[in-house]
Parts: sequence; structure tokens; C-alpha cells
Amino acid sequence: MSKTMEKYISFYYENAGKPEPMKVDPKKTALLIVDMQNQFVKKDFGDALEHKENNDWERWTPFYDRLYNLTIPSNQKLLKFFRKNNIEVTHGRIASLKKDGSDRCLVQRKPGWNDILLPIDSYGAQIIDELKPINDEIVVNKTTDSVVAGTNYTSLLRNMGIETVVVTGIVTDQCVAATVRGLADEGFEVIVVEDCCAAATKRLHDNELEIMNIIYCQVMSSDEVIELISKNLK
Repeated sequence: MSKTMEKYISFYYENAGKPEPMKVDPKKTALLIVDMQNQFVKKDFGDALEHKENNDWERWTPFYDRLYNLTIPSNQKLLKFFRKNNIEVTHGRIASLKKDGSDRCLVQRKPGWNDILLPIDSYGAQIIDELKPINDEIVVNKTTDSVVAGTNYTSLLRNMGIETVVVTGIVTDQCVAATVRGLADEGFEVIVVEDCCAAATKRLHDNELEIMNIIYCQVMSSDEVIELISKNLK
């Protein structure tokens, strides 16, 4: 068991013994980066501007500090490793096909922070330049929190022979968590990369990882993921 997994052991598994080590075949593995979009990440656009206009920036500062000091650099490192070793890379993003957002699920239409209208061609819907998709990397457009619900993502994975999905992105306790549960329910092995994710607060981030760890996924660091996969590279 990795040190990161041990950190996030929940009440349910304190006396359950160590889980079997995950076996990862790089040829059957995909990276999934969730919602790392201009709307949610840029400090001078979208949600960040709203926080500043609403005099709420100080409360959100730790989230953006984590994004820029840890989450984005860790994603870049992991992305570089996957690309270098020709391991599948995929992206999920919130993007409505209708300009008025009428195709959005109820969750993304409710008033408040989750009232998200991001037409597919809008600047806010685009993935940040630091993690921009290249070549034939799959980008899944979703109008739900989960990359799984309402999309053909798992069908694409099965077509490609993928069995293990390494999940990163934001926010840990919403779109990342919904995606992880969906993948687990669909029969995929899932790894969530702790330093490649972020939530509004560290408490929400940690609580969600503790809830998901072992039953829905194995929580690891980016270095642990790279070490695990590297052992199986040929």
C-alpha cells in the first residue's frame, strides 16, 4: 500500500487489512484530466473574476494557490510521462452543445456556484494551455458533473481495451468524485492522483479522498503513479 493510500484510510477499512496491490498494464491504462478549463482555473477570468467582484477572493485564494503551486505542475509532470511513454491521454470538460445551455443536466442549471453555462466554443470551455490536448487525445464534452454519465466515454475506453483509468482534475468532491464513482461502477480500476486534484478547501479535498479510497479507487501521488507504471513499461 502506498503512503498516500495509507493517509486516506477511512473508518470502513481501518481493520480490513491491506488491499491487493494494483496491477497496471500501461497498454490498458488511460489518463483522464477533468475540467481543467479556463472558466475554473484562470485567475483573471470566469469564476475568479466573480469571486473578486463579490469580495470573496480571500476565501478562494487557497484554492487558486493549490492550483498554480501544486495541481497544474503535478498534472504537467504526469501528462509529460504519459505522452512520453505513449500511454493513452483523455480529457473531460464541461461544454454545452446548445448556446443557451438547454442541454445541460439539472445539476448545472441550479442557481448558485453550479449554475454553469459554457457553450462548446466559448473561451471558458477551453482546456487551459498548460494541459492543452494534442494530436488525437480524446476530449469528452459533458453537460453533467460526471465524465461517465450521459457520454460515450466508457464505450470508447472499452473499444480501446482500457482497464485502468488514472483520474486528475477539479473539483475533487464534485466532478472528479462523480467521475470516479461512475468508472468504478462500470468495472474499471481507478487511481485518483492526490496532488493532481483540488477542491474549494483542503478539508473538502481530503474528506472526499478518504471516502473514495479503496472502495472506488486507490489514492496515490503523481510520483507513486509514475513509479507504479514505470515498473510495467516494456
